[in-house]
Amino acid sequence: MQAAQNRLKQLGAATLVVAALVAFPAQAQRLSLAERVAALEAKTGGSGQAQGSVELVNQIQQLQTQVQNLQGQIEELQNQVEQLKKNNRDQYIDLDSRLGRLEGGGAAAGAGTPPAASTNNQLEDVQLGGQPAPAAAGATAPTPADLGTAPAMAGTDPTAPPPAPADPAAESAAYDAAFSALKSGGYAEAERRFIDFIAQYPQSPLVGNAYFWLGRAYFVTQDYPRALDAFQTLVSRYPNNPKAADGLLNVGNSQYELKQLTEAEATLNQVVQQYPDTEASRQATARLRAIKLDSGR
Repeated sequence: MQAAQNRLKQLGAATLVVAALVAFPAQAQRLSLAERVAALEAKTGGSGQAQGSVELVNQIQQLQTQVQNLQGQIEELQNQVEQLKKNNRDQYIDLDSRLGRLEGGGAAAGAGTPPAASTNNQLEDVQLGGQPAPAAAGATAPTPADLGTAPAMAGTDPTAPPPAPADPAAESAAYDAAFSALKSGGYAEAERRFIDFIAQYPQSPLVGNAYFWLGRAYFVTQDYPRALDAFQTLVSRYPNNPKAADGLLNVGNSQYELKQLTEAEATLNQVVQQYPDTEASRQATARLRAIKLDSGR
């Protein structure tokens, strides 16, 4: 009896040992699985970040490509615009040059014959070869006195003897040379040549035109005081010149650039009243609106 009880006790102890051995691998397996899941999650998260970085780099590269394409299109459009400006400038200058030669021929055909009217007397800065070029520091444009032509610029001396008859061919050539210098961007040379022309041919019907283009040469180089003088001379001495309306407009524009806003406003209103339904009048109206905006009215 006692032996049977001892045997039962040994059997129970063995059972407990077996149960413990069975339970331990199961627990170890559960811990190993948890660790594997954690490692897998960490690995999956890292791959997601790497994939996101790759996509971001690809998007940046695509944007860079698009920007480069747009820059190329912009440059192409800019070239087309510059070419159109050049074509317009050349066409206008060629027209004015032809009219100038016709005006010179009219002077030879009959004394006192007014020059032919121009269909477009306004030469914008861009038509003179680009934006206004700032004058070099310390440099000044030639003045009539510097060139020895002050009497011609100041007016005809009534006591002076009448000038000798001009050579029509030489007169036309001198005007064309001055205008060619202007249209090629040689503003200083154009100024000198136009002043010389005015001094040498004071009775020419092209003198009014010469004052206008002289003023434009000064205006483009931002010499607004001399531009104002030239345009005022045109308007006061040659009111019937075909360029008188544009001359008066440029008087107002020169006053505007000199910050003489009150005077500019009065001059531009005069353009609108005196030359209605003209391009000069429309430009004067636009400038008047700009003056009102500048003054906050």
